[in-house]
Formats: sequence, C-alpha cells, structure tokens
Amino acid sequence: MLELFDILSEEWAIRALIASSLVGILCGVLGCFLVLRNMSLIGDALSHAILPGVFVPFMIIGYSKAGFFIGTLTAAIISAVAITWIQNNVKTKNDAAIGIVFTLMFAIGVTGISYLNNAQGVHLDLKDFLFGSTLGISNEDIVITSIVTFYALASVIIFYRYLFITTFQATIAATMGISVQFVHYFLMLLVSLAIVASLQTVGIILVVAMLITPASTALLLSNNLKSVLVISGVIGLLSAVIGLIGAIVLNTPPGPAMCITATLFYAFSVVFSPTKGIVVKFRNRRHQKALIQREDILKLMYKSETSISKDTIANRLQYNLSILSSRLAELIQSGDISKSINGYVITAKGRDLGQKLVRAHRLWEKYLVDEMGLKDDQIHEDAENLEHILDHEMIDTLDEKLGYPDKDPHGAPIPQRLERSRTPLLGLKPKGRALISKEQISEKVESELFELGLSALMPIQLNDIQESTITVDTANGIINIDVDLARKISVDKA
Repeated sequence: MLELFDILSEEWAIRALIASSLVGILCGVLGCFLVLRNMSLIGDALSHAILPGVFVPFMIIGYSKAGFFIGTLTAAIISAVAITWIQNNVKTKNDAAIGIVFTLMFAIGVTGISYLNNAQGVHLDLKDFLFGSTLGISNEDIVITSIVTFYALASVIIFYRYLFITTFQATIAATMGISVQFVHYFLMLLVSLAIVASLQTVGIILVVAMLITPASTALLLSNNLKSVLVISGVIGLLSAVIGLIGAIVLNTPPGPAMCITATLFYAFSVVFSPTKGIVVKFRNRRHQKALIQREDILKLMYKSETSISKDTIANRLQYNLSILSSRLAELIQSGDISKSINGYVITAKGRDLGQKLVRAHRLWEKYLVDEMGLKDDQIHEDAENLEHILDHEMIDTLDEKLGYPDKDPHGAPIPQRLERSRTPLLGLKPKGRALISKEQISEKVESELFELGLSALMPIQLNDIQESTITVDTANGIINIDVDLARKISVDKA
C-alpha cells in the first residue's frame, strides 16, 4: 500500500490522475445525451474518424500537441457534418451513413500515419492513438483537457433546457422556434471536443466505452435527467480513477482498465439497480406471483361461501402445500380470511376483494365476447390473467362501457359495484392504525360517524374483522362498526 502511495505521489502519476478524472467526468456527462438520443454509434464513429487529424497537422507543422488538438477536432467536426448531411439528403440508412464516413476517415488516418512512419522515417506509434497513453500525459495535455471539460460542462449547464427539450420533444422544440439542427451540431461539437480530449487518456477505440457505459449505468439508476447527468459524471470519474490505479498495480494499460471498470459498474447496476435491476425484477415477479395466488384463494373461498379445508384448496388450485400454507398465513395476517374448526373462512374484508376479482373476471369475459368477438370457450384464460391487474376504477369503467350487464357469457351473475371509499376503514390490516379522514364520501357517513362518537382526525386501531362487524379501538373505547359502513368510511395514514 505504501508503495502505491509513493507511485501516486510522483509527478507523472498526478498528471495521469488529473487528466483521467477530467476525461471521466466529461465523457460521463456528454454520453448521457448520446445514449438518450440513440446516437451511441455516432460517438463510436467520431472517435475513429479523428485519426486523419493526426497526420495532416504533422505534415504541416510537425509534432505539436496544439496542432494535433486542432487537427483531430477539425476531422471530428467534418465527420459529424458529413454523417448528418448524408442522413438528411441521401437515400442511405442512418447507420450505413455512419459506417461509410467513419471507416473512410479511419482508413485515411491509418494510411497517412503508416506513410509517415515508412516513407519519412517518422515514428508516430499508432497504438498510442488507438488505446491511449495515460502515463505519458504532459502538462499541456492537462491544460487542454481542463479547458475542454470546463467549456463542455458550462455549455451543458447554460443550454440544459435546449438540450433537454430537443432530446425528448424535438417536434415541440421546433414549434417553439428552437433550431433542433443547431442544437444537434452543437452537441456534436461538444462530443468531438470530449473525444479529442480523451485521445491521450483512453485512445480513440476505447473512448466510446467512457461515453456510453457510465451513461447507460446512470440511466439504470435514475429517470431524472439532472440526476442521470450527475450520476454518470461520478461513475465516469470513479471508473477513470479506479481503472488507473488498477492499471498501475497490475502493470497493465490504463485505458482498457478504465473501460473494464466502467463495465463492472454497469454490470453491478444491471443486477442491483433499485428499480430496474435483475434482483428487483425477480423480487417483483415473486411478489406478483404470490399476490395472484392469494387472490385466487380469495376468489375460490368467495365462491364457496362456506368453510373450506387446506386440502380442498390445494386440490382445486393445484398448489404445493408448503406454498399454500405461506399464502394462507399471509391472508390471515392481512385479515382477509380466518381459521375455523373445519378449515378457513373468508372475512368481510376478504369477501370484498373476492367479489372484486369475480366481478372483474366476468366483466372481462363479457367484454371479450361482446366487443372482441371471441367465443365462450376462448375467454376464460385471458380473463384469469386480466382480473388481477384491474383496480376498482378500471373495473367500473369497463362495467359502464358494457352497459352494466348482470350476467356473463356463461350465464353466471356479475356481482354489482359496492359503494366504497377510496381508502376504506375495512381495507386496514388487523392492528392497523389510521386517522378518520376529514372528507367522507357522503353526509350520511359523516352523520353515522358522529353517532358512533368518531370525529375527523381521530386515531383508531382496527382490532378484529368479523362476518358482519369490525371492532376498532379509539380514545372513547372499543366500538363495533357495521361492515357496510366500514367500507364507506375513509381513513388516512396515521
């Protein structure tokens, strides 16, 4: 560890660290707009197309960092303009136009550098341009990279609104008088500057990874553009610093190490992203599957209307007994069912949920037959899936569209809508706490609450759910409330 600190304290290592950090932040921020605009391939194209900007300035003024910067930037701008012109004016596919321009420019660059090395005895190491030479960064490189980074980040901050609207709503931007084409070319200029500034650090081949990978990682972690820009810049910075340190420790090229580090950040986000990761998706699928299983149990118990044993439920629904035991325990905990001598019985709260499922299923069957023209024997499986994804409002809308039918295509009665609050007291779990809402669905409900001694914002706790009544604990003592009234009483979170 001491040896590593000694190495990092050397002048060449400090220069490499500063330049790599600047490049990581710069590429991370600008890459977000490339990814969001589906222009990742253009970043790759421009990074390859700058090679002619190396040998042309060398032939004119000799070896000069400033000359290389101007030459490569000019080559990138020419390539961006050429690609856009072909895409807009020639009947050529967009990706084909990119491929045509960048392969031509890359071929010219390789040919030119090879000619200088062979014919004129000049030594320009092509590998340094392709893969970078972080450890050979000069003070002049740091100055150029710092200026480019400051200019690009300042441009993003100042013109953020224009970049935002042209990225997500180009048509609206045009109607507002914003030149979408000008913003596009300006973004290409910023990307070209970033690529040229990254030339010495990661090289023209690997710079696309620093442009695309941190941005793609940030988009897995947030949906807010400002947050995405910050996260992408931080990931770019960490990828550059960690990659450089890893390269020093392992004695490998820094450019590839930075790209590998950025990809590791991406892979970690793919797995563990809090909203889009594989782990979250897997957990959500399990939760959804468990929810559907609980709802199927409630629907079965709602239809049976009597106590039902665990074995009967397992046989009817073809559930594994261990899984069924877990689902039944969850339903008991939520107050939807209760245990009886002969098995399990559905509570008033569970009956409401079961009624909603049966109503949704039979309305969907009616819709599939009347509106979609399907036959009676084709609709059950689709209705089984759709019944689990509808909320009460969607079911009511479907009911209204069908003209409030009373029977499904098989002749079974369709349960009618129950008058209920959006957040009903009956929806609480046993031992759940809440406050009586200020706004109730009717004056009649408010009057009944007054008679029970319940007032707005009064804290309550749901103790028990029976077939026809529920019991709540209040500051005035224990109160029994009729189930029909409990589903109409609105409550707020305590």
